[in-house]
Amino acid sequence: MAEELNPAVSDLAADAAGPETETEEPIKQRKNGLYPGVSDELGENMKSGWADTELRDLEPIAQAAETAARRAALSARFPGERLVIPAGNLKTRSNDTEYSFRASVEYAYLTGNQTEDGVLVLEPRGEGHTATIYLLPRSNRENGEFWLNGQGELWVGRRHSLTEAEKLYGIPASDVRELADALREATGPVRVVRGYDAGIEAALADKVTAEHDEELRVFLSEARLVKDDFEIGELQKAVDSTVRGFEDVVKVLDKAEATSERYIEGTFFLRARVEGNDVGYGSICAAGPHACTLHWVRNDGPVRSGDLLLLDAGVETHTYYTADVTRTLPINGRYSELQKKIYDAVYDAQEAGIAAVKPGAKYRDFHDASQRVLAERLVEWGLVEGPVERVLELGLQRRWTLHGTGHMLGMDVHDCAAARVESYVDGTLEPGMVLTVEPGLYFQADDLTVPEEYRGIGVRIEDDILVTADGNRNLSAGLPRRSDEVEEWMAALKG
Repeated sequence: MAEELNPAVSDLAADAAGPETETEEPIKQRKNGLYPGVSDELGENMKSGWADTELRDLEPIAQAAETAARRAALSARFPGERLVIPAGNLKTRSNDTEYSFRASVEYAYLTGNQTEDGVLVLEPRGEGHTATIYLLPRSNRENGEFWLNGQGELWVGRRHSLTEAEKLYGIPASDVRELADALREATGPVRVVRGYDAGIEAALADKVTAEHDEELRVFLSEARLVKDDFEIGELQKAVDSTVRGFEDVVKVLDKAEATSERYIEGTFFLRARVEGNDVGYGSICAAGPHACTLHWVRNDGPVRSGDLLLLDAGVETHTYYTADVTRTLPINGRYSELQKKIYDAVYDAQEAGIAAVKPGAKYRDFHDASQRVLAERLVEWGLVEGPVERVLELGLQRRWTLHGTGHMLGMDVHDCAAARVESYVDGTLEPGMVLTVEPGLYFQADDLTVPEEYRGIGVRIEDDILVTADGNRNLSAGLPRRSDEVEEWMAALKG
């Protein structure tokens, strides 16, 4: 990472933490010089001699029609109200470095834009709204901001001009540095999506209520329950890349055995970064008893022949749609008799769950179907006292099944999380919904209620399922699920 020019300039960069500091004169003046710590000659030299780099042949982003339709639906839901949806700001990782930025899902869903400090505003006009996207313009070259500000373009890269942004996103664009003052002066009802931009929220503090703002957040969450064709295509892309990432991992299991779970994590991450934006969530690369920890993301344990590897990972596309797939693989390529027995029980539970996914079914049906199969096996194995109806009524199987059997999937790995219970968990499945089906059995290493040979075995199988007009489609069917097919697939990849 490059060093700052000098301490004085470093101070300037630190002062430029947000859009409110990037005024027309962001660089402090001094009496006998143009810029602090910079000679007049260099300051003047840096002002000129730069080519025109405006991009004039831009086409709208692929989802421009879809984002316009989403904004229209939002406008219809809140007539006569100003709606403010921020992208969010950079967050400090350590000292003067920031985390990689990811725009808020609500903002990206409505605009397709992914840049920090952006804000979408829908202003009420007549029967509907006019939309404006507020962004940081190109770095100013006259006042030195582009090279003396720590977020200037010579430090972090070129931004689109406001004219370019209008072409890309199909929305009039304005300078975000002027927005906070305009919002303070605005009148009439207003709602804001909270939690992303403290400056914008402060400007609206005396105009909004938590109750009304929550209604906006809930609507935008529920709007994503049914995916449009563009979203389904992006989810399939994410899944296809994820399938290739799982293949990558199988090919290097011998190297992982010589190192740790980190080798698996890094291998999958490479695929995610080459073909997508990132991983959609922290990859779970859980070998041996770590498979019994549901969200094992430390990934620092050993990978041993004879153990199982529970790999739960997903590629996120450049448009933020993520896959979420799990396979539990025998590290040496062959399941032991007990491992296969447990794996096949989970497979049968998943088969029952997937069969229950269809339009008109209750959302809870696939969970109930999977849990029944797992409860039957636990009774059959003598691990819990039956009958099965008693086990399910008391929830006794949950000691070993632990979690729900799935969730909605989209721009968030646990998508639509702010939706109302009656719309989601107590709702009905519709064509276009995408959800995971992921039953599991987990026998903790210290669980004295099960035979010793069970302890430390964890199995989960997870696939991404699209509800169709006549049933469902497994988007992740490219990865084998049945135990014998998994063994054949691994053998073929290892050559």
